[in-house]
Amino acid sequence: MHRKRELIEHLIIELKAIYQIALTAAKRAHSTATDKANVAENKYDTLGLEAAYLAEGQAKRASECRADLEAIQNLTALDYSLNDPIVVGALVILIDQNEKSLSLFLAPVSGGLKFVFEDQTMIVITPSSPLGKILRGKFVDDEFEFGSAQHKKNYRISDIS
Repeated sequence: MHRKRELIEHLIIELKAIYQIALTAAKRAHSTATDKANVAENKYDTLGLEAAYLAEGQAKRASECRADLEAIQNLTALDYSLNDPIVVGALVILIDQNEKSLSLFLAPVSGGLKFVFEDQTMIVITPSSPLGKILRGKFVDDEFEFGSAQHKKNYRISDIS
């Protein structure tokens, strides 16, 4: 469980960095949108309007990043045994048919985020993602197929923690 808490703390650091970048982008976009130099000089001058739309989008993105960060900060590091199914908060190790491992963290938010933890690339997936839907409720040693029609791979769940 100590390792899981460290993984969550590492993910929080990653999300804080993403949030800071989004916040900086939102502030910069707001500054551009409200700059006197960007006031429309005629009806075809849309720089100020475009900057306002960008500022709105960047502010929304920053808000979403903050919500993701808060969700992970509130995530409990659950302790798993071999008989427990995969649920949100699980660290899942998959082995494909070529014996290559894939490390996944099932989180409520931030799906698709990749980060390195203890020299392993971790991929965050959510319960609503295609892979998350397949994994929820599965156990160690369960096998499944995943991928597009031309690129299906067989996986075995080797560990849940």
